[in-house]
Amino acid sequence: MAHKKGVGSSRNGRDSNPKYLGVKIYGGESVEPGNIILRQRGTQFHPGAGVGCGRDYTLFALTEGKVQFSVKGPKKRRTISVVSA
Repeated sequence: MAHKKGVGSSRNGRDSNPKYLGVKIYGGESVEPGNIILRQRGTQFHPGAGVGCGRDYTLFALTEGKVQFSVKGPKKRRTISVVSA
């Protein structure tokens, strides 16, 4: 018989930091160049006119105007564009 008590190891005790993804500026709201419109993992939304895409797929405004969400093309891609107000 073992005279040492068995030491259990917990497999819990980890939690990742929140990533704060999602839409930051909604349709119809006005933006300036550089404003972040959406944070995402992969291209759930595609950049349209006046919108740039960062290395981490963040969509941001390139021009001043209002944000417009739309569905385009045969693949029904969701795009975000900035139209002049």
